Amino acid sequence: MLNFMENEHEFLFVTAEEEGVRIDKLLVSKFPYYSRTYFQHLLDIGCVLLNGEPVKKRVVPEEGDEIEVCFQAMPEASLEPESIPLEILYEDEAILAINKPAGMVVHPAPGHWSGTFVNALLAHCKEKIPGTDPMRPGIVHRLDKDTTGVLLAAKTLPAHQKLIEMFSTQKMEKLYLAICQGKPTNRIIEMPIGRHPVHRKEMTVLPDGREAITEIQVAACNDRASLVLAKPKTGRTHQIRVHLKHIGCPIIGDPLYGKGELHPRPLLHAYRLSFLHPINGMPIRLVAPIPEDMKEWLRKLCGPSLCMNTL
Repeated sequence: MLNFMENEHEFLFVTAEEEGVRIDKLLVSKFPYYSRTYFQHLLDIGCVLLNGEPVKKRVVPEEGDEIEVCFQAMPEASLEPESIPLEILYEDEAILAINKPAGMVVHPAPGHWSGTFVNALLAHCKEKIPGTDPMRPGIVHRLDKDTTGVLLAAKTLPAHQKLIEMFSTQKMEKLYLAICQGKPTNRIIEMPIGRHPVHRKEMTVLPDGREAITEIQVAACNDRASLVLAKPKTGRTHQIRVHLKHIGCPIIGDPLYGKGELHPRPLLHAYRLSFLHPINGMPIRLVAPIPEDMKEWLRKLCGPSLCMNTL
């Protein structure tokens, strides 16, 4: 049996049509894949906030009120190993790296309790995966659901602790490929990022946000789009997506920060990860093959002789 753990936050604003509805009923209408009992449980343990304050289930919100829901794993929630194919880039006794496909969620969260990388990892490693968070064993960093590319995990506790430290102290050299609208200039973007004050699912550039630094270089372009090499120096949520939007060159296919109708997913790929092995200190350089949907766009930018070997 697991203890409660924080998973994901959702924010919503009460509309005129929703005014007068009890908060537990309102949440069920907004998130129909959860029961009213589940939301009453969240209200009881203080994980639903109305305008920043915990409330009881009988409260009736008014138009314009902000509701924040901190989804929690129920006590009976458990992780099940699932035999999900993994494209393994590197593996030894301490670490595992895969080429994550688009659509794969990294760890269980509301709406995605199965079919995640963690479920696959448990099956691959015979459930012997370390970690202080019972719902995220082995996880040391994340990629968004529709971002592809290098995803690293730990198989031992010493490796897990060391990798967490390496990511937090920027000792990982990361290179992403992004196909964005327009043509940005080669530059280092230093713009702090925080949660959007109105659109609470989004991050945005804010004067009082957390430090965020991304180096970008244009590798190819035409009159509509560019292939950008992005090197994030910090690890903020949606960092590359937010920075490219802020300079007027959102990632193609990004439904949150750009025009999602141009492609079914954001064209963002974690292409390369370089670091020192957490146990033996040997240099590791992991490269994830570019997915086919991005290759099609790259051929338009680079021509049929596309070659990424020089990156």
